[in-house]
Amino acid sequence: MELLVKINERGQITLPGEFLRKLEVKEGGQVFLVEEDGRVILENAVKFAFRRAREDFAGEAERLGLKTDEDVVAMIKKLRQEAHSRENHA
Repeated sequence: MELLVKINERGQITLPGEFLRKLEVKEGGQVFLVEEDGRVILENAVKFAFRRAREDFAGEAERLGLKTDEDVVAMIKKLRQEAHSRENHA
């Protein structure tokens, strides 16, 4: 999809509803601009953040030996208990 937009006197552009729907962004939502190889890419900010987190944490579950959801829950409980213990001893 291509679109020519006009920049107003404040340096702003208006994205048509068709683009907002495609990005799954509603009024008040946010988009993320990424410069890549001289091009600017517009992404849904929430989806961008989740994708980036998924990429950043890729392989961590295996590295930590977490195989099931129950393993993750157990690790979180353990970390919370350790944090609580440190707070009580500080």
